[in-house]
Amino acid sequence: MQEQELYKQLTEIFHDLFDDDTLVLTRELTAAEVPEWDSFNHINLIVAVEGAFKIKFQTAELESLQTVGHLVDLIEKKLAAQGR
Repeated sequence: MQEQELYKQLTEIFHDLFDDDTLVLTRELTAAEVPEWDSFNHINLIVAVEGAFKIKFQTAELESLQTVGHLVDLIEKKLAAQGR
């Protein structure tokens, strides 16, 4: 899956979860920059991403996430491991 397609799908997830169609995802975007991105919505985000991409994250992998770019890299790694 190309990075552009990943961002498109992630943008849809973010817009739906945070109920904000003005959010623009960049590699540098952090939770601190999204007012509704609290610990509860972080869990919802991870569950939504796992469902949308049919992948599973390990707790240790999630602890290292700092930006949307890190999340994209991790998704790409998971998809590559599945041959997608």
